[in-house]
Amino acid sequence: MKPASKNFGELIHEAVALVPDKPAIIAEGVSVTYRELEERMNRAGQLFRRHGIKKGDRVALLFPNDYRFIEICFGLMRIGAVPLPLNMKLHPETLSYILEDSGASLLVSHESQLEKAVHMRSTKLNGPLFIVGADESKSTSAISPSSTPDALILPTANYDELVATMPAELDVEAVEDDDLCFLLYTSGSTGRPKGCMLTHGGQWWNADTNRKILLLDREDRSIVSVPLYHKNAMINAVKPCLMIGASLVILPGFNPAEVIEAIEKYKVTYTTGVPAMYKLILAHYKENPGHDLSSLRFIVCGSSEVPPELTRDLKETFQVSILEAYGLTEGGPQVLVSPRWGIHRQGSAGLPLPDSFVKVVSTDGEERELPAGEIGELWVKNPGVAKGYWNLPDVTASRFTQDGWLKTGDLVRFDEDGYGYIVGRKDDMINIGGENAYPKEIENVLLRHPDIDDVCVVAMRHEIKGKAPAAFVIKRLGSTLDEQAVKDFFLQNGPAYAHPRRVVFLDQMPLSGTGKIDKPQLVAMLEQKGQETK
Repeated sequence: MKPASKNFGELIHEAVALVPDKPAIIAEGVSVTYRELEERMNRAGQLFRRHGIKKGDRVALLFPNDYRFIEICFGLMRIGAVPLPLNMKLHPETLSYILEDSGASLLVSHESQLEKAVHMRSTKLNGPLFIVGADESKSTSAISPSSTPDALILPTANYDELVATMPAELDVEAVEDDDLCFLLYTSGSTGRPKGCMLTHGGQWWNADTNRKILLLDREDRSIVSVPLYHKNAMINAVKPCLMIGASLVILPGFNPAEVIEAIEKYKVTYTTGVPAMYKLILAHYKENPGHDLSSLRFIVCGSSEVPPELTRDLKETFQVSILEAYGLTEGGPQVLVSPRWGIHRQGSAGLPLPDSFVKVVSTDGEERELPAGEIGELWVKNPGVAKGYWNLPDVTASRFTQDGWLKTGDLVRFDEDGYGYIVGRKDDMINIGGENAYPKEIENVLLRHPDIDDVCVVAMRHEIKGKAPAAFVIKRLGSTLDEQAVKDFFLQNGPAYAHPRRVVFLDQMPLSGTGKIDKPQLVAMLEQKGQETK
């Protein structure tokens, strides 16, 4: 139930009342109860309010995985401000664009990101630069321009010292459901990042719906090793766990050995991540047997399809359910998820969330709604859909309809029972001399080869066809598989026009900061080698 303020910053209000002394957050050397987290959120809100932050102001956060990220995010919301989590993997130039575009008036940086923070630029910042985890020498000094010639010259403030002096009570700002509570910038893989405007009402719906469909209770413990600034962590762990009064185990980053050790030590009941992470966890677990992971009940896997072999291996090794999911920042953020209580279908991202409406629309310009079984663009309508893009009215008008539908840009098909299968991005579709091919379908064929451990398909230039598929392949250990064998296998099992014209073998896939395969980097590899094929 929402509090009277309707403010999403009060997400933990019921847990504070019901289980105040239960651990809300567990991190290295730290355990924070719900009562303590409530006070820390209030103190964070007091600190920023005293520095002039008011309702609607944006505050940028540059953080690795640190429990203080959570108290600052929700503390800012409590005073009506809008936290702006930054992807710390981005170049300072891109981060500077986000700061300037968003109009963020303050920047809060973890000490480990300070070198990047001082190379960011914005005319809107009015300081101070808050530093989290700093030693006393950084509490009041400014960054020296002599030691860092192009540094951002702002006075600095030691967050930890200052927040400890703030009162533990706070008058929470009342909001409307349509007021902003998060401003999240997309990765910008097809252009400059766009700021997605998420609302208080939408995020209450999102958190409540996800804790219900995951069947969470207060005894659950979720481990977070994916970045806190990414929606995977927020959707599947942080928000639903804090709402219900469960516990979060926060790791500084992803390391398969540390994940396994933490699951065993803290009796974690579920995890959230991406396929590449789970492959590494499985490999390490098999090489280092003896860990007791019997507390695990299920695994949530999003961002890309889980290969059948990985699903089977995870189930057999850990005796858990595998819940595939699909979402996007603009879309709820969660849109589809495999139900814990029903039938799972391999390759499907699951069923639409309750109160989330979906339809498949033709990509021929006519925007016709398509029947089950046909591939088209996924359109989504639910209470969590973003209000639009910050400072981009024309792009907003092109992606969000007046009656509330979001055009996701993702290609999908639904079966007769309503299970959705993500095929890829509209931008990813490869027109091979007039024939359309989808990378995901090509990958699915190749993954049936017993010697292929992983594959990613991208478009390459082709002198005759215009575009053609190229496959990046990871072979199983000890395999003698070669390029021609991969092509022959596809020709025997898939449509000839869609066979990969080029096969590149890799030891591992390049990953982005959010754990997804970095397709732009793969395309760049081809371009650097001049891979234009007849």
